Amino acid sequence: MDVRKLDRAAVLETVRVLEQAGPADWERPTPCADWTLRQLVAHMTGQHHGFAAAAAGNGADLSVWRPGDLGDDLVAAYRTAADKVLDAFAPSTVLNREFVLPEISDTVRFPSSVAIGFHFLDHVVHGWDLARTLGVGLELDEEIAEAALVFALRVPDDERRLGDAALFRPALLAAPGADVLDLVLTTLGRSPDWTADAAHRPFTAPRG
Repeated sequence: MDVRKLDRAAVLETVRVLEQAGPADWERPTPCADWTLRQLVAHMTGQHHGFAAAAAGNGADLSVWRPGDLGDDLVAAYRTAADKVLDAFAPSTVLNREFVLPEISDTVRFPSSVAIGFHFLDHVVHGWDLARTLGVGLELDEEIAEAALVFALRVPDDERRLGDAALFRPALLAAPGADVLDLVLTTLGRSPDWTADAAHRPFTAPRG
């Protein structure tokens, strides 16, 4: 399947999940260490803007990657950013471009399919973060989960997963019989058993 269609499905699911958030939810802890729901959504909003800029050839500007300003209507701000990146990825000509992603490398230019794959994987995982934070279900079909696992298995599990700035944490052991999405999570260092009640105990969750 075209990675853009995979990405679109994952991003739209994050919008659907976030639309269930209420005023009392924004300071909830999330599986991303030290981030509240508000901070996580600001990060995701910034990533949408950054990837949209990268698709247009402007990804080298670090300012476009800053956490998004959510204003008074946080869900609307996120939805607008999601629409922006999906529109940026939509033209067929985007598949012929290279993306500059300074948060990943200062020197490498990434083929569009690889770059959009990064965005797709990030928002499958962040979709789970949102759903788990809000205590709601995440609705991704098996094809989406299986594609996310392919991308997750390509992420090096080395010293780059250590330290506060790491995008992911060292892989965890999956439980016997784990489903595909759980395998995605454990491959990237997230515990599928995370709950908000455990959020204040030591936890190896990734930032970002």
